[in-house]
Amino acid sequence: MIRANNLYARIGPNQVLRNISLTVSAGEMLAVIGANGAGKTSLLRALSGLLPLESGEIQFAEHDIGRKPAYLLACSGLVHVPQGRQIIPGLSVRDNLLLGAKNTGLANDVISDLLEQQWQRFPILKQRQQISGSALSGGEQQMLAIARGLMMRPKLFMLDEPSLGLAPQIVELIISTLRQLADEGLAIILVEQVAMLALESADRALVLRNGECAMTGAASELLNSRELVSSYLS
Repeated sequence: MIRANNLYARIGPNQVLRNISLTVSAGEMLAVIGANGAGKTSLLRALSGLLPLESGEIQFAEHDIGRKPAYLLACSGLVHVPQGRQIIPGLSVRDNLLLGAKNTGLANDVISDLLEQQWQRFPILKQRQQISGSALSGGEQQMLAIARGLMMRPKLFMLDEPSLGLAPQIVELIISTLRQLADEGLAIILVEQVAMLALESADRALVLRNGECAMTGAASELLNSRELVSSYLS
C-alpha cells in the first residue's frame, strides 16, 4: 500500500527525519512510537505531503507520491487525522462528517452509505448529529475526527496520537475501532506516545529517536522487550 525509502526532511535548520524507511500493507497496522521530539508527527506530515522531503522516495498504491501536494494525496485515499482534531465549530456533527466526503467525487448513495457506517461505528455521533461539533466532549470530538477521515474512504489511514488527553474507556474504544478497521483490510499508521498501548494493538512497530529509526519489527516482539523499547523512549 505504501512504501517509503530513505526519507530525509528538515524544518528550518533542524533535520527532523534521517534515513527513514517503512512499508505498510493493506490490513496492517504500523505503530510509530518514540519520545516527544522523536520525529513521529514529522513522519506523518512527510508521508501526507505536508512536509516537503529533502530526499527519499514514497510510493503509494504503486505510484510515486513524494512530491505531490497533500490535497491530491487525500483525494487518492491517503488520509491523515492530525493532532488537535480540527473540528469545524460552526458545523453540526453531521455536516462535519459530510465535509469529509466533499471533493471525493463519490456518488450521493455511496456518501449516504458511508455516513450510516459512521453512525454504526460511533452511535453517540448519530445521537448528537444535529449539534455543533464544538459542543462535543473531547472523546466525542476525536470520534468525529476519525469518522470524518473515514468518510473519505481511505486506503491508508494515518492518525497522530488519537488517545491524547482522553479517558481510558474512550481510548479503548478508539484503539479497538482502529484494530477492527485494520482487520477489515484498511492500512493504518498509528502514531502514539503511549508505547504499550500501541504495541498491544499493532502488527508491526517503528521506534523513532531523534528523527531516526532506532528499532523496527513485529509489535509482539517489541512488546516483550519492554526494557529495550523504554530505553529508546527516554
